[in-house]
Amino acid sequence: MKRIHPIIGRVLLLTALVALPAQAIAAVKPPHPIKVLACNPSRGTAFAPGYVPGYYPMGPYYWVDVYGLRYYQAPLSSNPSLGINYVNQTQTVIKEIEFGLVAKGSLVAEVRDVGTFSPGVEIRHEFGISSNVFPLGTGLARCVPLRIRFENGTMWENPHLPALRRSIYRRP
Repeated sequence: MKRIHPIIGRVLLLTALVALPAQAIAAVKPPHPIKVLACNPSRGTAFAPGYVPGYYPMGPYYWVDVYGLRYYQAPLSSNPSLGINYVNQTQTVIKEIEFGLVAKGSLVAEVRDVGTFSPGVEIRHEFGISSNVFPLGTGLARCVPLRIRFENGTMWENPHLPALRRSIYRRP
């Protein structure tokens, strides 16, 4: 089989892109409004350098999560923590974000951040998580956005929620 000359290949690719309807081009979007740059679960006592504490109200912190269940977020003063480095990829200010920590394909912890997260601004927040999260097992842990509330009141929910482990809803 003959190889296509590199210049001819580029011309064919550009021709195909120009021929695409506007709807097809508009449909090409990032998979999530949030780009997670780093996900750092830690069972140690030292806080990750460069991270600042995420949102915590006074007293025990509970909320109804994206699964419709009441979730308890451990205080940051607890030993295990989760550092998340992320960027708002939309053009709208975000007011609340729920993240899930996924290990071996299952949700093992959740955290919620509240604030004013402007488009394109890098955020580095750290949250307390339950000591029951560890050991994470084999494979890399991932932080995924689960639900987002924008400043204009609209909501985004992850269309591909990770498998739920009911054990994460037990109080530590």
